[in-house]
Amino acid sequence: MSSDDLSDRFERAARGNDVTGAQLAVLRQGELRTFELGEREHGTGEPMSGSTKVPVGSITKTFTTTLLMALVSDGDLDLDAPVAEYLPEMHRISGDLVDLLTTRHLLSHTGGLAADYAGPAEADHFPLGGCFLDTLQRPGVGFSYSNLGYVLAGHLVEALTGMTWWEAMRAIVLKPMGITAASIVAPDRSPSAPSVATGHAVNRARGLVRTVEQTLEPAEAPAGALALSASDLVALGRMHLRPEHGGTAAGPVGQAELAEMRRPVPSADPFGLADGWALGLALFRGGATTWLGHDGMADGTSCYLRVDPTGGTVIALTTNSGSGSAMWRDLCAELRPTGLHIGAHHALTGAERRTAPPRDCVGEYVNGDTVYSAVIRGDHVSLVVDGDSAATLTLYEGLVFSVTDVTTGEQGYAGRFLRNARDGRVDRIQIGGRVAAKRRRAREAA
Repeated sequence: MSSDDLSDRFERAARGNDVTGAQLAVLRQGELRTFELGEREHGTGEPMSGSTKVPVGSITKTFTTTLLMALVSDGDLDLDAPVAEYLPEMHRISGDLVDLLTTRHLLSHTGGLAADYAGPAEADHFPLGGCFLDTLQRPGVGFSYSNLGYVLAGHLVEALTGMTWWEAMRAIVLKPMGITAASIVAPDRSPSAPSVATGHAVNRARGLVRTVEQTLEPAEAPAGALALSASDLVALGRMHLRPEHGGTAAGPVGQAELAEMRRPVPSADPFGLADGWALGLALFRGGATTWLGHDGMADGTSCYLRVDPTGGTVIALTTNSGSGSAMWRDLCAELRPTGLHIGAHHALTGAERRTAPPRDCVGEYVNGDTVYSAVIRGDHVSLVVDGDSAATLTLYEGLVFSVTDVTTGEQGYAGRFLRNARDGRVDRIQIGGRVAAKRRRAREAA
């Protein structure tokens, strides 16, 4: 595929989804090609350059994992030792399962922790006494996406290194890899600071674009604070390639630990998000290839990283628009005829048979401070999240469902209801990769 052909496909996918600005970096057969288009901020005329940093949201988790694996390489951390061995203060504020929770659980979202951090907004680090109180399910039993787990992982970094997470990230991972990053929670306002793209909310139906502020709390930095270019993401992906494919021969993480990073975790079933999960990396099937990577959404940005360690390909897309998620889907479709079957998760194939919602799916489901309320409305389920109408769920065989956003009308992902093994009743919902447990009524609890 020529650079002109690749550029044309990139531009079609962007223009078709009203993306304000985007970067694409493709490393294939040892050759890196980069492309940029649009503006750093809508209406300013300032171009999105190859060095512009875009808030990459949860792709930060892959970098935090890389940082911890560097500590494993140095012998400072055992993935399977209880986290409480390194953070003994956890015994004072956690539940009975604290001695079962390991770093491997944190990095694979199998720790059974709540999805989101709920500590003091003004905290610039993880305050153990405020938010880590209990587990949703026994560590190691199953997958439930947890930003809180990565906040705790960042605190572990600080305890082991004596540095802040940001200092350790720059010293141990970014600088050795030649990456200059920005942090959305600790902005550098010096003249030499890298340019950071502004996020945008896009209403395509009305033709409206507005800028949005980044709202991540400082304590959540290890889960989502990095701003990087598409080329920076490819630099991280190179660590997982062989040298003959343009891989990094030497880096902060040893080869054994990189292989461990890529190994699927058997108990991690990220239904609706990916086809599997390793340590800091999701697994996506594309044709006969299993790709590694991560998706990241900050406020008004959508970013993607995919790595094919066997074929030697790395692809990264960064966009400063919420509509970048639709652009990514279109770009994957554009590249498929060229032989690039980029990994993407398809929980629903389109062949599933519609079913009526079961009565026992009705109720409230809790994950940390988030409450999901499911109510049957005709042949659908109406989902209310923290008191606000959020989505319409269409049920199929096997208790799986498609999700339609009530505001945008978009169908972005799938989820499912889960039954317990004791009596077969629905007792959990998994949506957006997060598991929420059904709140028992007083009569059931008695």
